[in-house]
Amino acid sequence: MSVVVVNVALKPEILDPQGRAVLGALGRLGLSGVADVRQGKQFVLNIDGEIDAAKLAQIHEIASTLLSNPVIEDFTVEVQA
Repeated sequence: MSVVVVNVALKPEILDPQGRAVLGALGRLGLSGVADVRQGKQFVLNIDGEIDAAKLAQIHEIASTLLSNPVIEDFTVEVQA
Protein backbone atom coordinates (compact mmCIF):
# COMPACT_ATOMS: atom_id res chain seq x y z
CA MET A 1 0.00 0.00 0.00
CA SER A 2 1.20 3.49 -0.85
CA VAL A 3 0.19 6.74 0.80
CA VAL A 4 -0.26 9.90 -1.24
CA VAL A 5 -0.71 13.23 0.55
CA VAL A 6 -2.29 16.12 -1.35
CA ASN A 7 -1.91 19.50 0.36
CA VAL A 8 -4.13 22.31 -0.88
CA ALA A 9 -3.69 25.97 0.07
CA LEU A 10 -4.93 29.31 -1.13
CA LYS A 11 -2.65 31.05 -3.62
CA PRO A 12 -0.53 33.76 -1.99
CA GLU A 13 -2.45 36.57 -3.69
CA ILE A 14 -5.82 35.35 -2.37
CA LEU A 15 -6.98 36.85 0.93
CA ASP A 16 -7.26 34.31 3.76
CA PRO A 17 -9.77 35.51 6.38
CA GLN A 18 -9.50 32.30 8.41
CA GLY A 19 -5.72 32.61 8.52
CA ARG A 20 -6.06 36.25 9.63
CA ALA A 21 -8.46 35.24 12.40
CA VAL A 22 -6.04 32.58 13.64
CA LEU A 23 -3.17 35.08 13.49
CA GLY A 24 -5.12 37.48 15.69
CA ALA A 25 -6.03 34.72 18.14
CA LEU A 26 -2.41 33.61 18.44
CA GLY A 27 -1.41 37.09 19.55
CA ARG A 28 -4.22 37.21 22.11
CA LEU A 29 -3.08 33.83 23.43
CA GLY A 30 0.41 35.18 23.98
CA LEU A 31 2.30 33.68 21.04
CA SER A 32 4.40 36.45 19.55
CA GLY A 33 6.59 36.49 16.48
CA VAL A 34 4.13 34.83 14.07
CA ALA A 35 4.26 36.90 10.88
CA ASP A 36 1.45 35.24 8.94
CA VAL A 37 -0.94 32.28 8.98
CA ARG A 38 -2.42 30.59 5.93
CA GLN A 39 -5.03 27.86 6.24
CA GLY A 40 -5.35 24.89 3.94
CA LYS A 41 -6.57 21.34 3.68
CA GLN A 42 -4.96 17.94 3.35
CA PHE A 43 -6.13 14.76 1.66
CA VAL A 44 -4.45 11.44 2.50
CA LEU A 45 -5.03 8.77 -0.14
CA ASN A 46 -4.22 5.13 0.67
CA ILE A 47 -3.54 3.46 -2.67
CA ASP A 48 -3.26 -0.30 -3.18
CA GLY A 49 -0.03 -1.24 -4.94
CA GLU A 50 2.81 0.89 -6.24
CA ILE A 51 2.50 4.41 -7.60
CA ASP A 52 3.73 4.46 -11.21
CA ALA A 53 3.90 7.43 -13.57
CA ALA A 54 0.38 6.83 -14.94
CA LYS A 55 -1.15 6.59 -11.46
CA LEU A 56 0.72 9.73 -10.34
CA ALA A 57 -0.55 11.62 -13.39
CA GLN A 58 -4.09 10.50 -12.57
CA ILE A 59 -3.69 11.71 -8.98
CA HIS A 60 -2.44 15.09 -10.20
CA GLU A 61 -5.48 15.36 -12.49
CA ILE A 62 -7.82 14.53 -9.62
CA ALA A 63 -6.06 17.02 -7.36
CA SER A 64 -6.45 19.78 -9.94
CA THR A 65 -10.10 19.08 -10.77
CA LEU A 66 -11.72 17.60 -7.67
CA LEU A 67 -9.60 18.35 -4.61
CA SER A 68 -8.67 21.96 -5.39
CA ASN A 69 -10.00 25.02 -7.14
CA PRO A 70 -7.20 25.97 -9.57
CA VAL A 71 -8.42 29.56 -9.80
CA ILE A 72 -7.68 30.30 -6.13
CA GLU A 73 -5.70 27.31 -4.79
CA ASP A 74 -2.36 25.60 -5.33
CA PHE A 75 -1.65 21.99 -4.44
CA THR A 76 1.28 19.67 -3.88
CA VAL A 77 1.35 15.89 -4.15
CA GLU A 78 3.68 13.83 -1.96
CA VAL A 79 4.09 10.08 -2.31
CA GLN A 80 5.04 8.30 0.90
CA ALA A 81 6.23 4.70 0.67
